[in-house]
Amino acid sequence: MLVFIDESGHPGFKFTRGSDPVFGIGMVVFADRAAASATSQCLDELRAQLQRKTEFKFSKSTDKLRDAFFMRIATCPFAVRALLVRKDTKHWQFPRNSTESFYNYCAKMLIAEGGGTLRSASVRIDGCASRAFQRSLSSYLRRELGTRIRNVRMSDSARDPLMQLADMCIGAITRAERDRDDADRWKRMLAPRIAHILYIG
Repeated sequence: MLVFIDESGHPGFKFTRGSDPVFGIGMVVFADRAAASATSQCLDELRAQLQRKTEFKFSKSTDKLRDAFFMRIATCPFAVRALLVRKDTKHWQFPRNSTESFYNYCAKMLIAEGGGTLRSASVRIDGCASRAFQRSLSSYLRRELGTRIRNVRMSDSARDPLMQLADMCIGAITRAERDRDDADRWKRMLAPRIAHILYIG
Protein backbone atom coordinates (compact mmCIF):
# COMPACT_ATOMS: atom_id res chain seq x y z
CA MET A 1 0.00 0.00 0.00
CA LEU A 2 1.33 3.44 -0.94
CA VAL A 3 0.29 6.67 0.75
CA PHE A 4 1.16 10.25 -0.29
CA ILE A 5 0.51 13.02 2.26
CA ASP A 6 0.42 16.78 1.74
CA GLU A 7 -1.02 19.74 3.59
CA SER A 8 -2.81 22.98 2.76
CA GLY A 9 -2.41 26.07 4.91
CA HIS A 10 0.24 27.02 7.47
CA PRO A 11 0.31 24.90 10.66
CA GLY A 12 1.12 27.87 12.90
CA PHE A 13 -1.22 29.62 15.35
CA LYS A 14 -0.23 33.26 14.85
CA PHE A 15 -3.40 34.28 13.05
CA THR A 16 -2.55 37.98 13.06
CA ARG A 17 0.69 37.17 11.23
CA GLY A 18 -0.74 35.17 8.37
CA SER A 19 -1.36 31.73 9.81
CA ASP A 20 -4.44 30.13 8.27
CA PRO A 21 -7.40 29.48 10.61
CA VAL A 22 -8.16 26.31 8.60
CA PHE A 23 -5.43 23.71 8.21
CA GLY A 24 -5.92 20.74 5.92
CA ILE A 25 -3.88 17.59 5.60
CA GLY A 26 -4.77 14.78 3.24
CA MET A 27 -3.53 11.48 1.95
CA VAL A 28 -3.89 9.84 -1.43
CA VAL A 29 -4.01 6.07 -0.95
CA PHE A 30 -3.11 3.42 -3.53
CA ALA A 31 -3.89 -0.24 -2.92
CA ASP A 32 -0.71 -1.31 -4.72
CA ARG A 33 2.05 -0.17 -7.05
CA ALA A 34 0.02 -1.04 -10.13
CA ALA A 35 -2.67 1.47 -9.13
CA ALA A 36 -0.02 4.09 -8.39
CA SER A 37 1.68 3.45 -11.75
CA ALA A 38 -1.61 3.72 -13.67
CA THR A 39 -2.40 7.05 -12.00
CA SER A 40 1.11 8.38 -12.59
CA GLN A 41 0.77 7.50 -16.29
CA CYS A 42 -2.56 9.34 -16.40
CA LEU A 43 -0.89 12.44 -14.98
CA ASP A 44 1.96 12.18 -17.49
CA GLU A 45 -0.57 12.03 -20.33
CA LEU A 46 -2.40 15.06 -18.96
CA ARG A 47 0.86 16.98 -18.66
CA ALA A 48 1.71 16.19 -22.29
CA GLN A 49 -1.79 17.14 -23.43
CA LEU A 50 -1.55 20.49 -21.65
CA GLN A 51 2.09 20.95 -22.69
CA ARG A 52 2.88 21.70 -19.07
CA LYS A 53 6.48 21.60 -17.87
CA THR A 54 6.04 22.74 -14.27
CA GLU A 55 4.47 20.76 -11.43
CA PHE A 56 0.75 20.63 -10.73
CA LYS A 57 0.13 22.81 -7.67
CA PHE A 58 -3.37 23.80 -6.58
CA SER A 59 -2.51 27.25 -5.22
CA LYS A 60 -0.71 28.24 -8.44
CA SER A 61 -3.15 26.76 -10.94
CA THR A 62 -5.72 28.60 -13.02
CA ASP A 63 -9.38 27.60 -12.79
CA LYS A 64 -9.12 26.14 -16.30
CA LEU A 65 -6.17 23.95 -15.31
CA ARG A 66 -7.94 22.77 -12.15
CA ASP A 67 -11.00 21.84 -14.21
CA ALA A 68 -8.90 19.80 -16.64
CA PHE A 69 -6.97 18.13 -13.82
CA PHE A 70 -9.93 16.98 -11.74
CA MET A 71 -11.89 15.91 -14.79
CA ARG A 72 -8.97 13.71 -15.87
CA ILE A 73 -8.26 12.00 -12.55
CA ALA A 74 -11.90 11.36 -11.55
CA THR A 75 -11.70 7.66 -12.50
CA CYS A 76 -8.11 6.93 -11.45
CA PRO A 77 -7.61 4.07 -8.92
CA PHE A 78 -6.94 5.94 -5.68
CA ALA A 79 -8.81 7.13 -2.59
CA VAL A 80 -8.48 10.40 -0.69
CA ARG A 81 -8.79 10.80 3.07
CA ALA A 82 -8.50 14.23 4.66
CA LEU A 83 -8.41 15.98 8.02
CA LEU A 84 -9.58 19.61 8.30
CA VAL A 85 -8.79 21.53 11.47
CA ARG A 86 -10.28 24.89 12.42
CA LYS A 87 -7.39 26.03 14.57
CA ASP A 88 -9.12 29.05 16.08
CA THR A 89 -11.69 26.89 17.90
CA LYS A 90 -11.73 27.34 21.68
CA HIS A 91 -12.96 23.95 22.82
CA TRP A 92 -10.39 21.68 21.16
CA GLN A 93 -6.89 21.38 22.54
CA PHE A 94 -4.10 21.00 19.99
CA PRO A 95 -0.37 20.76 20.64
CA ARG A 96 0.54 24.42 20.11
CA ASN A 97 4.11 24.44 21.37
CA SER A 98 5.53 24.09 17.84
CA THR A 99 4.37 23.74 14.26
CA GLU A 100 6.25 20.42 14.12
CA SER A 101 4.27 19.01 17.06
CA PHE A 102 1.00 20.16 15.52
CA TYR A 103 1.90 18.68 12.12
CA ASN A 104 2.90 15.35 13.69
CA TYR A 105 -0.36 15.26 15.64
CA CYS A 106 -2.45 15.93 12.52
CA ALA A 107 -0.54 13.37 10.45
CA LYS A 108 -1.11 10.76 13.15
CA MET A 109 -4.83 11.54 13.35
CA LEU A 110 -5.17 11.42 9.57
CA ILE A 111 -3.57 7.98 9.32
CA ALA A 112 -5.35 6.66 12.41
CA GLU A 113 -8.71 7.67 10.93
CA GLY A 114 -7.91 5.34 8.06
CA GLY A 115 -9.01 2.62 10.46
CA GLY A 116 -8.40 -0.83 9.12
CA THR A 117 -7.77 0.40 5.58
CA LEU A 118 -4.03 0.90 6.10
CA ARG A 119 -1.69 -2.04 6.58
CA SER A 120 2.08 -1.80 6.44
CA ALA A 121 1.84 1.35 4.33
CA SER A 122 4.80 3.08 2.73
CA VAL A 123 4.20 6.75 3.47
CA ARG A 124 5.57 9.63 1.42
CA ILE A 125 5.27 13.17 2.77
CA ASP A 126 5.82 16.34 0.77
CA GLY A 127 8.83 18.43 1.65
CA CYS A 128 12.58 18.58 1.80
CA ALA A 129 12.72 18.68 5.59
CA SER A 130 15.85 18.01 7.60
CA ARG A 131 16.91 14.46 8.34
CA ALA A 132 16.24 15.17 12.01
CA PHE A 133 12.60 16.05 11.28
CA GLN A 134 12.21 13.03 9.01
CA ARG A 135 13.55 10.69 11.71
CA SER A 136 11.40 12.38 14.36
CA LEU A 137 8.22 12.09 12.30
CA SER A 138 8.94 8.49 11.29
CA SER A 139 9.59 7.46 14.90
CA TYR A 140 6.49 9.30 16.10
CA LEU A 141 4.19 7.66 13.56
CA ARG A 142 5.65 4.20 14.15
CA ARG A 143 5.25 4.59 17.91
CA GLU A 144 1.69 5.87 17.64
CA LEU A 145 0.43 3.73 14.77
CA GLY A 146 2.46 0.52 14.92
CA THR A 147 2.12 -1.91 12.02
CA ARG A 148 -0.01 0.46 9.95
CA ILE A 149 3.27 2.14 8.93
CA ARG A 150 6.15 0.35 7.19
CA ASN A 151 8.29 3.40 6.46
CA VAL A 152 8.06 7.18 6.17
CA ARG A 153 10.05 9.22 3.67
CA MET A 154 10.07 12.76 2.38
CA SER A 155 9.44 13.34 -1.31
CA ASP A 156 10.07 16.38 -3.49
CA SER A 157 6.78 17.26 -5.17
CA ALA A 158 8.57 18.94 -8.08
CA ARG A 159 9.79 15.49 -9.20
CA ASP A 160 6.95 13.32 -7.92
CA PRO A 161 3.65 13.44 -9.86
CA LEU A 162 1.79 11.48 -7.17
CA MET A 163 2.82 14.02 -4.55
CA GLN A 164 1.48 16.68 -6.89
CA LEU A 165 -1.78 14.73 -6.97
CA ALA A 166 -1.92 14.89 -3.16
CA ASP A 167 -1.32 18.66 -3.30
CA MET A 168 -4.14 19.19 -5.78
CA CYS A 169 -6.57 17.01 -3.82
CA ILE A 170 -6.03 18.54 -0.37
CA GLY A 171 -5.96 21.98 -1.97
CA ALA A 172 -9.42 21.40 -3.47
CA ILE A 173 -10.83 20.02 -0.21
CA THR A 174 -9.43 22.84 1.95
CA ARG A 175 -10.49 25.50 -0.55
CA ALA A 176 -14.10 24.35 -0.07
CA GLU A 177 -13.88 25.42 3.60
CA ARG A 178 -12.77 28.96 2.82
CA ASP A 179 -15.00 31.87 1.96
CA ARG A 180 -14.27 32.27 -1.73
CA ASP A 181 -16.29 32.23 -4.92
CA ASP A 182 -16.86 28.72 -6.27
CA ALA A 183 -15.22 27.38 -3.12
CA ASP A 184 -16.42 23.78 -3.45
CA ARG A 185 -16.24 23.48 -7.22
CA TRP A 186 -13.19 21.20 -7.39
CA LYS A 187 -14.10 19.27 -4.26
CA ARG A 188 -17.33 18.29 -6.03
CA MET A 189 -15.34 17.13 -9.05
CA LEU A 190 -13.09 15.08 -6.76
CA ALA A 191 -16.04 13.57 -4.86
CA PRO A 192 -15.88 10.10 -6.52
CA ARG A 193 -12.38 9.63 -5.09
CA ILE A 194 -13.03 10.99 -1.56
CA ALA A 195 -13.30 8.17 0.96
CA HIS A 196 -13.57 10.23 4.15
CA ILE A 197 -13.08 13.73 5.59
CA LEU A 198 -12.68 14.29 9.32
CA TYR A 199 -13.61 17.76 10.58
CA ILE A 200 -12.25 19.16 13.85
CA GLY A 201 -13.44 22.44 15.31
